[in-house]
Amino acid sequence: MSDLSQRSTRGERILVVGPSWVGDMVMAQSLFITLKAHDPDCVIDVMGPKWSAPMLERMPQVRRAIVLETGHGETGLRTRWRLGRSLKGEYDRSIVLPRSLKSALAPFFAGIPRRIGFTGEQRYVVLTERRRLDKVVLDQTVKRFVSLGLPVEGTSDAIPEPHLQVDRVRQEALRQAHGLGQRLIAMMPGAEYGPAKQWPLAYFRQVAEAMIARGYQVIVLGGPKDRNAGEEIRQGLEGAINLCGDTTLTDAVDLLGACEQAVSNDSGLMHVAAAVGTHVQAIYGSSTPNYTPPLTQSRDIHWLNLSCSPCFERTCPLGHTRCLNDLEASQVIATMAVD
Repeated sequence: MSDLSQRSTRGERILVVGPSWVGDMVMAQSLFITLKAHDPDCVIDVMGPKWSAPMLERMPQVRRAIVLETGHGETGLRTRWRLGRSLKGEYDRSIVLPRSLKSALAPFFAGIPRRIGFTGEQRYVVLTERRRLDKVVLDQTVKRFVSLGLPVEGTSDAIPEPHLQVDRVRQEALRQAHGLGQRLIAMMPGAEYGPAKQWPLAYFRQVAEAMIARGYQVIVLGGPKDRNAGEEIRQGLEGAINLCGDTTLTDAVDLLGACEQAVSNDSGLMHVAAAVGTHVQAIYGSSTPNYTPPLTQSRDIHWLNLSCSPCFERTCPLGHTRCLNDLEASQVIATMAVD
């Protein structure tokens, strides 16, 4: 047994195979909190993509992040075998959150005695406990995650809200580096899933104009792919800064923790904003807040709930995207009450 597995072993040693999307990984913290509530001495390690490791460090329930060096969508059989064998004897239980066969391979190769996950993709051998997914009872992603940590199939505890730790020293350094003031509004116009989840950029810009007129500074956050979108919002607006592509994920955690409100599509950064206590203006198009809501009481939901919604498509199958185009900026501006 390794030195690592010999430390802090009074409680159960649990390996969680985490999801591949930012928002889902944030919601997975509700599972980690639940596991600690049931067994405060348990040890939780989380296997996930490389990008997730710094964010998992902001979750105090997690002892360590284990990086799975495979690309999104890759099987990586040899990589999973090597990683699994390196973990042999380290854990008592594994909880596999994704429903794919490949996600369950590393715990199987590690020989973890209890390997729990939902039935899917013929996982009869690699899982020791295959649970039926009742989509009526477990009608939200976070409920499904939490249920896999509970002893009774198909049940869910009260859902604890995720809470990512903010590094205040780093936050102040970011303020200084980017010339940020004290009154900040964040905007996250990206939605990696597809355009059917992206509110029109012109509407984001209208909200930015209104917030700047009220004395706020607006920061636009996102990845490199969102840089042009951020520039379209920022261009010509004194008091707006486009940081898309210029920050890491943990930078975004700290910056969002400095903002009073965040205007966001249904995206990973929306869930990050909720998890740092920022008031969220959540905009839904092809998805639904009934399935993946921001896990906070400090939120406003903007969803037209048209007869064709939710379709969960990446692009509008009807070609009009009315679920977003008809959701006017004035509705969001009116909701953003400020002193």
